[in-house]
Amino acid sequence: MPSRDATTHWVGGLQKGTGEVTLDSSNAGTFAVSFPTRSGNPDGQTSPEELIAAAHSSCLAMNLSGVLESQQLVADSIDVSAEVTLGPAQGGGFEISGIAITLRAKIDGVDADKFAELAKTAEQTCPVSKALSGTTITLDAALA
Repeated sequence: MPSRDATTHWVGGLQKGTGEVTLDSSNAGTFAVSFPTRSGNPDGQTSPEELIAAAHSSCLAMNLSGVLESQQLVADSIDVSAEVTLGPAQGGGFEISGIAITLRAKIDGVDADKFAELAKTAEQTCPVSKALSGTTITLDAALA
């Protein structure tokens, strides 16, 4: 399986410094980052937490699609949002204090109980969920 990479160039201290993260594998773009925008108003800049949210939501959407296919099901649509929260860490510094996933899907022939089971399987087997297993992840999954 392939690996993917990104790089960040940073200049200055934490509070007044700035950086740029580049998505090297895809060459999809370069994005500004800074600590004030990370911990406050994004002001058009991304953050590690937003990038994790993007990775988690896209991975879970793909993984649910695979779980459905294993049951000979195909969704009409899958919408996943991830909210990654940065908070103070016990003992100082910061940590990702939680990830709230909201998943909605339109799938013919599946009732709410079966969908809840499939969504839970998808979340538990999602590679990004596994990578973030040290963080509290909540899942709100429902049929649209």
